[in-house]
Amino acid sequence: MIKKMAIVLGLIVITISVQAQVRSLDEAQALAKKDSKLILLKFSGSDWCGPCIQLQKVIIDDPAFTSFANQKLILLLADFPRQKKNQLPKEKQEQNDKLAEKYNAEGEFPYMVLLDAEGKVLHKWSGFDRKLSVQDYIAEISSHTK
Repeated sequence: MIKKMAIVLGLIVITISVQAQVRSLDEAQALAKKDSKLILLKFSGSDWCGPCIQLQKVIIDDPAFTSFANQKLILLLADFPRQKKNQLPKEKQEQNDKLAEKYNAEGEFPYMVLLDAEGKVLHKWSGFDRKLSVQDYIAEISSHTK
């Protein structure tokens, strides 16, 4: 019974996370304007970048961060997988490349950028610093919210 409840809870958290992610910067900006939220753009190498995977597991998937993000953020993922089985459709890859040109010219992974609804950079995080807690990320983002 406990195992079933844990699975259901996990699926709910995953569903909430997926619902909060958008597919394009234009969509993210429109939603951010409509809902008075900020945009968190995350550059990731989901199938090869160890720190990216850890950032996702330790921070982004944490229930406290998920709850905060659902209230305050529009999440936008720019993923750059390397394995053939995980390759993105050409249109999505081109979209991610354009995001990288504009917001991550150095090609850092993981890399997160906090944007306002107009696309102005408010804060950047390069790499994954294990010394920073979920609450540290939430506090930094909150310092930019109204």
